[in-house]
Amino acid sequence: MQLVFWRMLAICSLVLGLIGIPLPVLPTIPFILLSAWSAGKGWPALEQRLLAHATLGPPILAWRQSGVVPRRAKYLASAMMLLSAVLLVLSAAPLLLKWLLPCFLLLVAVWLWRRPEQVNQDLKDDNTPQAN
Repeated sequence: MQLVFWRMLAICSLVLGLIGIPLPVLPTIPFILLSAWSAGKGWPALEQRLLAHATLGPPILAWRQSGVVPRRAKYLASAMMLLSAVLLVLSAAPLLLKWLLPCFLLLVAVWLWRRPEQVNQDLKDDNTPQAN
């Protein structure tokens, strides 16, 4: 049963990530990261295919290696969080939600912008094979 759960999560998040490629409002990389992580739990062959993929593999490896979030992704995520907060404030949502969710999104944005934007060169060098 657990295997089915991990595989379903891997497929669903991969599909959402792939849909997010042409749609700017749906994030791609977080769903791809979730797919690779869940595939690692219950579908190692899919995880290896994602890691070996020419386009999807490098962001997954960069995240796993040093928690890298590209600047473009930071801008897009920040814009989407700001838009969400503004729409929430303008909605008929409960006042508590209008205060709490923007505060939470602000904390997420601070965390996001503190993430590195490229792989640390020292870490890159440590993972390259050494010639003898």
